[in-house]
Amino acid sequence: MGTVESAKKDTNGSLLEKNPTVVFVLGGPGSGKGTQCVNIVQNFGYTHLSAGDLLREEIKSGSENGTMIQNMIKEGKIVPSEVTIKLLQKAMQEIDNDKFLIDGFPRNEENRAAFEKVTGIEPAFVLFFSCPEEEMERRLLNRNQGREDDNIETIRKRFKVFLESSLPVINYYDAKGKVRKVDAARPIEEVFETVKGIFGPKNEKVE
Repeated sequence: MGTVESAKKDTNGSLLEKNPTVVFVLGGPGSGKGTQCVNIVQNFGYTHLSAGDLLREEIKSGSENGTMIQNMIKEGKIVPSEVTIKLLQKAMQEIDNDKFLIDGFPRNEENRAAFEKVTGIEPAFVLFFSCPEEEMERRLLNRNQGREDDNIETIRKRFKVFLESSLPVINYYDAKGKVRKVDAARPIEEVFETVKGIFGPKNEKVE
C-alpha cells in the first residue's frame, strides 16, 4: 500500500469503520429540503448535516478560513471542495451515528468526485427535491430568516449556480439508478408522504 493510501486510511479509519449510510439531499434554494430533513431525522434516525450550516458556523468562528468562505458566498461562488469535505468528515467522525443526510452537497461534479475520493464513501442514494424557480423565489423572499444571502439579486445568482453546477451531479447519479426525485412544489405534508415512501424498509441499511 502506498504512502498516500496509508495516510488516507489513517485519516478515514474511524469513519470507514462506521460503514456509514450517506444520503445526499439536493434541491434549489427554497425547495424546502431543510424542512424535510428535520422530518427524516425525527422519523428515521438520521443525523442531518447541512453543508451550508457547517460553512456558516465556520464563518462565525472568525477564522481565516471563515473569512474566505464568507467572501465567496457573497459573490455567489462555490466554496472549494476540500474545505466543505473536511467540515463534513469531521462532523461524521465526531457524531455517534452511522446514518447521515448530507444537505446541499455535492454542489458540483468536482465536489462529488472529491467526496468519494477523500472519504471512500458513495451515497446510498440522492434525494432530489424538484421545485420550479418561481416557487423557490417566492418562498425565499417570504421566509425572512435574516440571512445575508436572501436578497433577490443573490437568490437569482444562487439559482443559476444550482442549475449549472448541481444538475450534472444529479444526472451522474441518475445514470447509476441512485436518484429519488420528489415534487417539492406541494405542501410540506404531501412532500413528506412521498419522502416516507422513499425511506421505507427497502432503503434502510441492511446489517
